[in-house]
Amino acid sequence: MQIHDHFAAALLTPGETPPEGVKAWSGPVGRRFRVYRDNVAIGLRGALASRFPVIEKLVGDAFFTAMAEVFVSAHPPRSPLLLTYGDDLPEFLAGFEPVAELPYLADVARLEIARSHAYHAADADPLDPQALAALPPERLAEIRFRAHTSLAVIASAHPVGTIWAMNSGEAEPGPINDWRAEEVLVCRPRMLVETRVLPPGGALFLTALAEGATLGDAYATAAASVADFDLTLHLTGLIQAGCFTALEPLEPQP
Repeated sequence: MQIHDHFAAALLTPGETPPEGVKAWSGPVGRRFRVYRDNVAIGLRGALASRFPVIEKLVGDAFFTAMAEVFVSAHPPRSPLLLTYGDDLPEFLAGFEPVAELPYLADVARLEIARSHAYHAADADPLDPQALAALPPERLAEIRFRAHTSLAVIASAHPVGTIWAMNSGEAEPGPINDWRAEEVLVCRPRMLVETRVLPPGGALFLTALAEGATLGDAYATAAASVADFDLTLHLTGLIQAGCFTALEPLEPQP
């Protein structure tokens, strides 16, 4: 294990000499090791660029490459699967001094991570809207929803959904005149990952439902925070987005 640790540390430290005992079947061991180290670094930077294309666009290719080198050295992968490599990038960006003037970057990274996780989440058919119509109207407040496996909500003090959309091809680029907090829904009900900015109160309402609250309790939570909370508008939008997969069985009435 000690040799393994030294080898891994040397791989992620530019200029570090090969660990004692490493041999090459052809050519000087130092040169062969540098080639191997460069290939590892290129692979990890490529994995980050693949998961965070909007971050790369926001900061530019050259800056992203330099930033990725710093991140790779400080945050080596903990799994042979690179699907989740970079999950700690938001925390890194939040403390990375060269991007201090771009405080929204960390939340954009969180949104890209949520989209990545949603893409790889287990498939699940979204709830049929007709399921609600089959319930007794007087018991609608008692229903509970089963959240989709891919569901996530990203809350930010910045217009993170708008920033992401303008830099991912989902919306036309332009100035953001209304710089305000946004809460973003991420879900993959079928083949494509959906990303939507929620209206005020939407995150409170959706989070409560996803955590098992009844429709009545979730509505009360949201309505207490947002004046004129429109239950029909919010619930219809969440069902259309595929946020739920089923209704939990109603408790038997006494």
